[in-house]
Amino acid sequence: MDSTAIGIVSVVMTQPKIGDQLHGRVPGLLIAAGLALPAAAFPSFVISRRLRRQTLGLGPAEITRMYEHHDAVLHTVSQGLVVLGPNRQLVLANDEAQRLLGLGPDAEGCPSTDLTDSPSLRKLLTAGHDAEDEIHLAGERVLVVTQRTARRDGRLVGTVATLRDHTELLALTSELDSARSFAESLRAQAHEAANRLHTVVTLIAVGKPEEAMEFAAAELTATQQLVDRVVESIAEPPVAALLLGKVAEAQRKGLQLVISDDTRVDTVPIDARDLISVVGNLVDNAIDAALTTPSPRRVDVTMRTENDTLTIRVRDTGTGLDPATIQTAFTAGWSTKAADRPHGRGLGLALVAQVVKRHHGTIDVISDNGAIFTVRIPLRQPSERNHW
Repeated sequence: MDSTAIGIVSVVMTQPKIGDQLHGRVPGLLIAAGLALPAAAFPSFVISRRLRRQTLGLGPAEITRMYEHHDAVLHTVSQGLVVLGPNRQLVLANDEAQRLLGLGPDAEGCPSTDLTDSPSLRKLLTAGHDAEDEIHLAGERVLVVTQRTARRDGRLVGTVATLRDHTELLALTSELDSARSFAESLRAQAHEAANRLHTVVTLIAVGKPEEAMEFAAAELTATQQLVDRVVESIAEPPVAALLLGKVAEAQRKGLQLVISDDTRVDTVPIDARDLISVVGNLVDNAIDAALTTPSPRRVDVTMRTENDTLTIRVRDTGTGLDPATIQTAFTAGWSTKAADRPHGRGLGLALVAQVVKRHHGTIDVISDNGAIFTVRIPLRQPSERNHW
């Protein structure tokens, strides 16, 4: 096709014509803008009002500052903080609460029943009622829990629970109780020694030195034989010392604590504090049970290591345990005595169960003219936990 230019076409529109067309459209634009502005302003006003109500009237700068303070407090506070919504789902758990309960950073939103393996603590968090300094065993920890319901304008918005780790404090308290008991036993022994010395001196003064020597030798021989037998039979010095102290404590309280002749404990790969916790609490529980019955009152203790198993058996002459309450006896707070201690009662057997479970052991309890507690702890840990 030929591209040669053959002419020019020109279209001319005058400026007044353009102005007339523009002025004709301006009123319509103004009317549309006037109608659109209120239509857009009203939803913006509603949204802004709702947003300010949701943020309690706080502006962006105030919200930012509050969040920074809130986040700093949550990460630095020494107590665990757990906030649950009205639907009993986790709203917030700070760093300490995640550590104490073994929660992951993605635990938000999970139900209260999945927050812990502790039946008592799970029950408290799920119920949502107020609680003041309740003691709960959670895994290997002893937690003191305080829970309060949170309300706003009379409406329940959830609960707030604080968790305090008293594991070490309770261990120190138990050691203090043992030391105090041992000191009282030493004081009683000193008093008895003074009486015996006075008897020996009097026998010599009245001209009976042979009887004085015989009396003194008999007392010394009996005490030394017990110490030698216990120290020789038990290769763990803290446990041997504990049992000797409990023998003296039992004598002071008017009952007999007998360490069986077949007791034989070799060196075991178990922390001494765990052994003391198990033996001490079982013996204390047996002594308290035996004291509730008439004479003769007695507690028998047997410890043996054989076939890669540590066996601890404690028997008392108390009233025994009802089979229906045996499992309950190993939960925190169960006790047949009044709670006259700062940390409450009912923790001894619960701590025993905690230690035994941690070492994959078993506990058997029977009643036969008293209670017989038998703990078996494998010295070679299995790959899977035993359930008892």
